[in-house]
Amino acid sequence: MAGNPPEAVAEPQDLTATERAALTDAERAAAAEGIAPQVYRRRWATLLVLCLALSATMLANTSLSVALPFLSRDLGSSMAEQQWFSNAYALVFAGLLFTTSALADRYGRKAMLQAGMVLFGAVSLYVWLFVGSSAELIAARGLLGLGAAMIMPVTLSILTSVFPSAERTRAVSLWAAVSGAGSAVGPVVAGLLLEVTTWHWVFAINVPVVIVGVLAGIRYVPSHSGRRDSTLGGVDLGGAVLSTAGITLVVYALIEAQHVGWTAPRTLLMVAAGLALVALFVLWERRAKDPMLDVSLFANSGFSASAVALTLVFFALIGVFFSLSQTLILVFGYSPLGSSTALLPMSVVMVLVAPQVPKLVERFGPRGTIATGLVLAAAGMAGLSTLTAESGYWHLLLPLGVTALGMTITMAPATDQLMANVPRERAGMGSATNDVTREVGASLGVAVLGSVLGGGYAAQLSGSVAGLPPEAQELAKSSLAGGLQVAAGAPELAGTVMNSWMGGLQVAHLAGAGMILVAALIAWIWLPRKANR
Repeated sequence: MAGNPPEAVAEPQDLTATERAALTDAERAAAAEGIAPQVYRRRWATLLVLCLALSATMLANTSLSVALPFLSRDLGSSMAEQQWFSNAYALVFAGLLFTTSALADRYGRKAMLQAGMVLFGAVSLYVWLFVGSSAELIAARGLLGLGAAMIMPVTLSILTSVFPSAERTRAVSLWAAVSGAGSAVGPVVAGLLLEVTTWHWVFAINVPVVIVGVLAGIRYVPSHSGRRDSTLGGVDLGGAVLSTAGITLVVYALIEAQHVGWTAPRTLLMVAAGLALVALFVLWERRAKDPMLDVSLFANSGFSASAVALTLVFFALIGVFFSLSQTLILVFGYSPLGSSTALLPMSVVMVLVAPQVPKLVERFGPRGTIATGLVLAAAGMAGLSTLTAESGYWHLLLPLGVTALGMTITMAPATDQLMANVPRERAGMGSATNDVTREVGASLGVAVLGSVLGGGYAAQLSGSVAGLPPEAQELAKSSLAGGLQVAAGAPELAGTVMNSWMGGLQVAHLAGAGMILVAALIAWIWLPRKANR
């Protein structure tokens, strides 16, 4: 990593006439957008480092599910503790996104990225070597969520600051492909590691990724890129407290709704309180001297439609796919590694299609591209609704591939349009908005579509278990695993349980497809026909 790091890079407006004359046309065009020539020349190396950092957070977020049985056995974890292994990460991550992004915009995105990577690596190392109880692991997962909140939004804000508008869609497409593919690859990597070693190595794999990312970041991630906004003042403490409290409360309520009930008074009160805090946050930001979120951006149809589209996409996709792993294992009989591998073609589609998305946007514009991608994703979800307990893998593979195709076509231009409406010096704010829409959409999807799935399953099963003792009825209707446990000695009931589960899953898939079509309609009505640069 020899050479001078780009801390000393001159801003474009500081270049001498001789230096400007030596620039290529591309460098001159980038300089006109506030990107220093040295930063522009290293943009692809910078993107590689950003994708490496992003991959660490995605692997950590999705690989844990495969390791849960082993964690439960070795740590003696209860079901509630197992759930909080995942929830602690999601809760801290979602709650702090706006705050970490605002701090990064004001005091340095590179510093935030590097600090987040170091924290992520240090916590992973601690888990690998020392964690021996569920409480320790829950606390560690919360710290990993903090590290991810420091890393993930900054990767996108740095990306938009080092790429000129003409190349931004291509760069965002690659970023989105890494995000999507990382989510799919995580369980496969965890499954492979668990075949040959212990669950500790699921966390250990983060350490070398972080070391390489931090060292490469010293050289290839600029300390600043583009014009600084001299109007940015101090930290918006009121906004930080209100946004953190509001988003955390809403996400927590949605997480707990899966267990206490979607319409339970506790859930409704927490959601109402969280939304009230979010409303206060919006009012505060409208009056704050140095707001962390410029709420006037939502008056821009491209910004708001992109945010809504991303929210609804992740609502539908995450809300349905969270159940696919247990369906593959408990209904179709796959091993944990086999179930993860079965979903891997989704990441292959994303990696292959993502580089072609900018060409689609150039030809059809963001409105046509995003709306078409959403319709394809809805068609894939509708195809998944035709699965039955007797379906083979090919019946699953085709709609999965179509869903992945639609999602890949949608995510990059939607993200690009959202970021295109944010000033370059406030890119962290736009990136945080992008990530919050995904996280809240995913949490809503798991809660709402999970309730649809659970309700449909219980309704279809209730008649078949009516003759069993009340305790057995409740256990059977509580979950697929519970139903199969009750049916352990009755093969004919096991088939009914699986068919009831698939019936509920079909309803959830159709509901998800409907939500994606709503997103497609919003995109078609409000997104611009031509790219906003």
